Amino acid sequence: MNNKIAVFGCGWLGLPLATSLQKLGYKINGSTTTKDKLSLLKELSIIPFLVDLNDNDFTTQLDAFLSNVDILIINIPPRMKNGDASSYLAKMKIVHKQCKITNVKKVIFVSSTSVYGNLNGDITEKTTPKPQTSAAKQLVAIEQLFLNDSSLKATIIRFGGLIGNGRHPIYHLVKKNEVTNGNYPINLIDITDCISIIELIIEKNYWNEIFNAVYPNYPSKEEYYTQIAHNKGLKPPVFTSDESNSGKKVISYNLIFVKFYNFVTSV
Repeated sequence: MNNKIAVFGCGWLGLPLATSLQKLGYKINGSTTTKDKLSLLKELSIIPFLVDLNDNDFTTQLDAFLSNVDILIINIPPRMKNGDASSYLAKMKIVHKQCKITNVKKVIFVSSTSVYGNLNGDITEKTTPKPQTSAAKQLVAIEQLFLNDSSLKATIIRFGGLIGNGRHPIYHLVKKNEVTNGNYPINLIDITDCISIIELIIEKNYWNEIFNAVYPNYPSKEEYYTQIAHNKGLKPPVFTSDESNSGKKVISYNLIFVKFYNFVTSV
């Protein structure tokens, strides 16, 4: 077995993930849709590939990108077009097919807790997804595409709201006149923890699993975002509460089982 990993999507999460995996001794193929970014990847000793889902030469690009790769990490979210993400599923079916052609053995698919839709209460990996949006429905379909292929070792990570490295919902919320459901618990995770979880899966061979990944602390939206706004010198949003509903709390019994207790960043 070789030690080459392909990071499909070297963006906000993928790029720091790729550099972190390098430090563990892996050789990294990294993809981008931007020609200008190829030089940056090369400077970081990441083998650069231009792979664009919308390119007519997409399959050929994939063939080179996945050559001699043992593990593929798919970190490309659905791109909405006119409210529809169905083409994303079609493209991921091509990725799945190319995995088999190029003999990729293991796949990590970065999904989202959005697959649970408007479900409320405690949500675990055993909870049946109930996606509401087109994008979330595509995510569920792609999860099943990889999990149901017995020739692959596939693991799904459903990340909660992603924060860190300059990204935080508070910057969007402070622009609103009013924020609903202030009594709902937050379901967030920092980029550092995202990277640590992916590395844990690879290093400990946690394959054919589904992991919810959310920081295990659940203050209310009003409590949390009010404090964050103060910390950043911003005017806190005005929150309203839904007394008839308590929202959802995304829990990962699977991460507890593998003893991933070392979340490094308190949200």
